[in-house]
Amino acid sequence: MIVVLFRSKLVDAPEGYAEMAEEMESLARTMPGFVDVKSYRADDGERLTVVRWESQETMRHWRENVRHQVAQRLGRERWYRYYKLEVAELVREKSFERGPSATESDPRS
Repeated sequence: MIVVLFRSKLVDAPEGYAEMAEEMESLARTMPGFVDVKSYRADDGERLTVVRWESQETMRHWRENVRHQVAQRLGRERWYRYYKLEVAELVREKSFERGPSATESDPRS
């Protein structure tokens, strides 16, 4: 599993950014090897997008996608004050999920 951390801050009034971001997420979701994406925004306006890919190879196809390259160029020219991209290979994963409690699962409660 490959994890991409994309930290960025936008310029004021980044015209066209929201539409391109939506297009890129929709496109990424169609790519073989795409696992998931989540985005967060800090109080200071910095954004963090976390994208997971099955492998280096599947991530490479995304990186080389022509429309994605257009979005990257426009981002540097118009939308980003700065960005930082980090790519890491997941070496371990652990998860926990709480099941429903007795009162949550019993409709009579």
